[in-house]
Amino acid sequence: MSEIGSRPRLGRGLSALLGDDGKDHQELGRARPTRELPIEQLHPGRFQPRTNFDESELKSLVDSIREKGILQPILVRRDPVEDELYEIIAGERRWRAAQRAQLHEVPVIIRELDDQAALEVALIENIQRADLSPIEEAEGYQRLMGHFNHTQEALAKAIGKSRSHIANILRLLTLPEEVRQMVDRGKLTAGHARALVGRDDAIALARQIAAEGMTVRDIEVKVSKVAAKRLKSKKRVPIKSADTLALERDLSDVLGLKVSIDLKGEEDSGVGVLAIEFRNFDQLDDVLRRINRPNEK
Repeated sequence: MSEIGSRPRLGRGLSALLGDDGKDHQELGRARPTRELPIEQLHPGRFQPRTNFDESELKSLVDSIREKGILQPILVRRDPVEDELYEIIAGERRWRAAQRAQLHEVPVIIRELDDQAALEVALIENIQRADLSPIEEAEGYQRLMGHFNHTQEALAKAIGKSRSHIANILRLLTLPEEVRQMVDRGKLTAGHARALVGRDDAIALARQIAAEGMTVRDIEVKVSKVAAKRLKSKKRVPIKSADTLALERDLSDVLGLKVSIDLKGEEDSGVGVLAIEFRNFDQLDDVLRRINRPNEK
């Protein structure tokens, strides 16, 4: 299987994919001219990274298509199984809107793309149009890495993103499912989500963010205060003096059980807690007997 680095850099732009750059016709697979296809011959692509389509944006696109038609062709490839069908690589939202606008045919560009290129193109098309939520983007990267054994560095070069961007986005997939859904629905931003990664209270914080409209800065301040409070609340374990340790040993010898003396305040305050560990009631009875009748053996 070829490495991503040996493929054309798809991150250069969609103009190459849609026919504005003759050189990339050779690189990305043989292309046929733009043509009209019956709308029922198209179906969503298996590698579509988008899972949510905003209803208001879709309605706006329907109105535009009714007035002006589809201005940009839909990128498709022939279905690997059904020869008469075509799989949408880029432009599923246009196809959905065209159905609502009751169009019978849609303009398409047909490309001969393998699965890897189909996933790359679908991902890049959505990223460049800012159509993906941060979680959808992360899932798209994960699929590329999982299906085709790509490294973060190779993937970053292929799609024109920094390696740190890839790494930071992928970390969002470690968030609890409820938090990821909130990001998908737009209740949390990518900045919010990054601040919650690795936190045990991520769900509670996410709910608070959504309810109170907290900014990323608000979260950072809150997290810092909580961390400082926890650190301050941790009690320092006092170092016992030699005298205290000697008393513990003497009492343990007398009672035959482990004894702990924890002094409060200054060492010579005379205030503290005496703890005697026992494993059963027989041992406790023995201690009580020794206390009540100290001279008996």
